Amino acid sequence: MYARFVNWLSATTFGSWLVKNFASKVDPILFRATNGRFTSTGVPTLPMLTMTAVGRKSGEKRAVQLAYHKDGDDLLIVASAMGAENHPAWRYNIEANPDVEVQVRGERFEAVAELLSDEDKARVWPAVKRTIPQMNVYEKRTDRKIGVFRLRRKR
Repeated sequence: MYARFVNWLSATTFGSWLVKNFASKVDPILFRATNGRFTSTGVPTLPMLTMTAVGRKSGEKRAVQLAYHKDGDDLLIVASAMGAENHPAWRYNIEANPDVEVQVRGERFEAVAELLSDEDKARVWPAVKRTIPQMNVYEKRTDRKIGVFRLRRKR
């Protein structure tokens, strides 16, 4: 019941505002400090990761907290920006430099990010939406093409 409430709230206009203005700043720090056990809402209600990428303009490391869907050994992340009209900044950063650091519960690793083709996205999109149900709302909020990225662990 708690998970349903948090997931529902995060898909509302108010919840999206909270995520953008509060959780997006606090969660990467809290998630990293607790080794993936907690976010600003408590125990994560979705599979969560912190991705650290190099800013394409600043050259500085930027951390972002994202839900993910597991696809085999890879993790899929969605550049939804909660349905905003513009792509999230992290999308441009990983397109410019796809080498990222990923933290999931209990583990950190280096990965390479790759934008899925339209065909690959169509194949995984139903499963992504089952894992991250907010995507059903976010995709209705925008006309832009929401990108899905594959995070492939470096060996």
